[in-house]
Amino acid sequence: MELINEPLPGLLELKLTVHSDNRGLFCETFNERTLRQFGVAANFVQDNESRSTAVGTVRGLHFQVDPFEQGKLVRVLRGAIFDVALDLRPQSPTYLQHSSIELSEDDFRVVWIPPGFAHGFCTLEAYTTISYRTTSFYNLTAERSIRWNDPDHGITWPVEADGATLSERDASAETLAQQINSKDV
Repeated sequence: MELINEPLPGLLELKLTVHSDNRGLFCETFNERTLRQFGVAANFVQDNESRSTAVGTVRGLHFQVDPFEQGKLVRVLRGAIFDVALDLRPQSPTYLQHSSIELSEDDFRVVWIPPGFAHGFCTLEAYTTISYRTTSFYNLTAERSIRWNDPDHGITWPVEADGATLSERDASAETLAQQINSKDV
């Protein structure tokens, strides 16, 4: 595994080392020692998988509030996504800035999203499946969402609002300003 980019402090884009031969390939998708070398001292407690059938499915922007904040190690198993992380750490020099990256099953990249970020993605291919490992268990009472297409966060998504497939929760998520005013951000 190698570090490719750190677009925001603590947000890491990693490339898996792939070994290929006539049988196919092998790659190590998680190594605690290697992540620690990159400054990720995380205790992962839960693995999640998400499959989206339609191109333009948007999930997010999701986060959990303290003390249940989640760090996420995200990778694509099938298909491709436009992945977004929004810095919600008030003390961060990049507070309320975001970073986006396209991930696919063929590029063998992984994104580490530290606690204190909202996370979301849009599928770029049908039947896209992602896997993500978290540092905190899911907690319904700590769960929050920011409206994916709120112009205040400045994210340019690869899908227009009328072409996005959304859950009811994501369609009715609060704006960034509402979240800030609620003191959750």
